[in-house]
Amino acid sequence: MKERFNQLIDNAPLVVFRVFLGFLLAAESFGAIATGWVYSVMVKPNYHFTHIGFEWLSILKNEAMYFYFIFMGIMGICVMIGYRYRLTLGIFTILWTGAYLMQKTAYNNHYYLLILVCILMLFLPANRKYAWDTHKNPSIKTDFMPQWVSWAMILQMGIVYFYATVAKLYPDWLDGTFARILFESKTSLPFYENLFSKSFFHLFIAYSGIFFDGFVIFFLLWKPTRTWALIASLFFHLFNAITLEIGIFPFFALSFLLFFYPPKAVRKFFFRNEKSIQNSDDFTIPNFEMSKFTQVFLIVFFVIQIALPIRHWFIPGDVLLTEEGHRLSWRMMLRSKTGQASFRIVDVETKEAWTHYLNPSVLSNREINFISTKPDGVWQYVRQLKKEYHAKGQEVQIFADVFVSINQKPSVRLIDSNIDLTTASWNYFGHNEWVLLPEPQ
Repeated sequence: MKERFNQLIDNAPLVVFRVFLGFLLAAESFGAIATGWVYSVMVKPNYHFTHIGFEWLSILKNEAMYFYFIFMGIMGICVMIGYRYRLTLGIFTILWTGAYLMQKTAYNNHYYLLILVCILMLFLPANRKYAWDTHKNPSIKTDFMPQWVSWAMILQMGIVYFYATVAKLYPDWLDGTFARILFESKTSLPFYENLFSKSFFHLFIAYSGIFFDGFVIFFLLWKPTRTWALIASLFFHLFNAITLEIGIFPFFALSFLLFFYPPKAVRKFFFRNEKSIQNSDDFTIPNFEMSKFTQVFLIVFFVIQIALPIRHWFIPGDVLLTEEGHRLSWRMMLRSKTGQASFRIVDVETKEAWTHYLNPSVLSNREINFISTKPDGVWQYVRQLKKEYHAKGQEVQIFADVFVSINQKPSVRLIDSNIDLTTASWNYFGHNEWVLLPEPQ
């Protein structure tokens, strides 16, 4: 097995993937500015809902975030051309992780996937060909990489697709309810107006999504079905890109197809004018044997990814409602969730009580939705309110009235309204007792 892991193969898929990755990193960074995402999420808000424990990252806000994302875009270009590859990719990874942790109101699974892939790519020899690094240091130039590189990239996407499949196995997905909700706002698109409103289309979307996520990896690995899986991948991801407007994820996912095809085929397609490596006299054959550190890191890296998506099975309650164990679990576009929230505030000294409502002139729609539907949003907003009243010299108790609805069904109470949330703690790894456990409707 060790020999198979370290067997040398053509590195064309990895080299091309590095170019695609760098381009997409730059596109994501510059695109966030061009589309107004940086302004609406990072600059405009009065409140910054960071991941819990990373509140200190809120110091990075306002107009400085434009320079932050511009610098990330430059790092993406450096990765694309292979300029000081590990340094520039490492800088991007740190900055992107920071951007991910400093806000939750616009959470997206592909932001998390970018972190994972960038970390993984730091361990891969992606700068050994067609890179500025090989121009400056020809001694590292090679046409080879170890076999485990391709296997690691395939495993990475296999984990994503597997858990995306499992997450869809719940009633509202299986009967087309969520597909109907998802596409009912898209019926204004030309040509699709009638199609998107049909029940058969909703069921097609639901079951084709399960089938694609569940089997595409296997079909790509098997030569007789590989071309059909390629066509299905192109259709699936481009359809999602056009209709759902989900950023770079469809193109990012498509770039992984490189690792499912024979490396020689990838080289022939992308480097048509280059002579075959079998006949080359100017390449080196490096020793790519996996180090002990890399072995341990990759095992831990993938075990954590496999463990995180199943943690909600060990936490009481329905994850669709409580969201305890929802993030980092590839639960992608599974449900529509709306909510209403208000807060009863009691002055500890005078016992005077009043109701606090979420103010749309202070909070954006995205922030109001975050506070109204997510327990951690409620908990963090209560901390902010407590801080504001403390600054006025008032010590207060705060009780939350929060009702949520899943997939347009009747609302249920999410937070225990009898608990003073100013004294409540946050449990990272288990159930928070102040979060109720309503049955899904």
